[in-house]
Amino acid sequence: MPLTNLPAFASDLVADLERLGTERVDTPVIQPAEPFLDMAGEDLRRRIFMTESETGKSLCLRPEFTIPVCLRHIETATGTPRRYSYLGEVFRQRREGANEFYQAGIEDLGEPDIARADARIVRDALHVIANRLPGAPLSVTLGDQGVFEAVVAACGLPAGWQKRLIHAFGNHAHLQKLIADLSDPAPSGVFGPEVERLAILGMLDDEARLVAHIDATMEATGYSTNASRSPAAIARRLREKMELANTRLDNRTLALLKEFLALEISLAEAPRALAAFAQKAGLVLGAALERFESRVAALREAGVDPATITYRAAFGRPLDYYTGLVFEITPAGDAAVLAGGGRFDRLLTLLGAKERIPAVGFSLWLDRIASAGGAAA
Repeated sequence: MPLTNLPAFASDLVADLERLGTERVDTPVIQPAEPFLDMAGEDLRRRIFMTESETGKSLCLRPEFTIPVCLRHIETATGTPRRYSYLGEVFRQRREGANEFYQAGIEDLGEPDIARADARIVRDALHVIANRLPGAPLSVTLGDQGVFEAVVAACGLPAGWQKRLIHAFGNHAHLQKLIADLSDPAPSGVFGPEVERLAILGMLDDEARLVAHIDATMEATGYSTNASRSPAAIARRLREKMELANTRLDNRTLALLKEFLALEISLAEAPRALAAFAQKAGLVLGAALERFESRVAALREAGVDPATITYRAAFGRPLDYYTGLVFEITPAGDAAVLAGGGRFDRLLTLLGAKERIPAVGFSLWLDRIASAGGAAA
């Protein structure tokens, strides 16, 4: 398929990004595959174009810019705060449109004022799109992974279930399935005959016996612990699996979780609505609500009216590295995402940074912006 042409507005866009106080960077098209496979999320992983080096190292064509820009920042040992911008090709299997297309965006690394940085990134995304599509009505949807995590934790779910639900945030169908699983007991035989047998023998309640049994079985069947998980790791996974399957929430807690996920209102009204929900439910959301309220105030200070933004409690983006703010900008009445981004405070540490670096950013889909401009014309 032929490469998407660089839009005519590209040079003006680059100038806009520079005026926003960013340093333009580029990254290699061929990237190590491991960071994307480990951290980008299932939705992106299955769209990546994989290849291999002569030495057998897994490589891929650059599917997005956030991870490469962060890796570059770590490798160059550049101090923070730092604002980077980029414009270049990405390669990703898509249901519609070309598999090779252009993205641009900003990665804002190391700003200690989280609310200010969040507000600035939303404002900047709106600014550069409005300059490409003057007068076009836009819709902004905002979510907050941090608030979702706080609600899940306050509901008293086991750590394993919290991890599953948080991992599913942004994938509506998967999240709904997990909630359905929490309301119905697992059918008999769902674990397979061996796990059922271990449960009957009582080994799943006795970790020492279970580890010894797995160790003996691996030795008898010739499995090497060097080539697979250790008996202790397998035992922990089996016990966790049984615990997860046997966890059932009471009707009240399930109703609260569903009530929260159904929340969709103006961002201007969201702080009061979230505080009322927490009080009614008896949930302590503390720091998560304080951060949320600070962001709304910072948006007003940055010149963005929260009343023009929709807060949706169930809204997330299908990338595993987000930790707080998530948002998307679309043409009004259209589902085509023109810009999307959010906060990813854990990513740089996972990529090898020696200290925690707060980070937030957004990406622009240039082909969609160009199409929206043509439609508006």
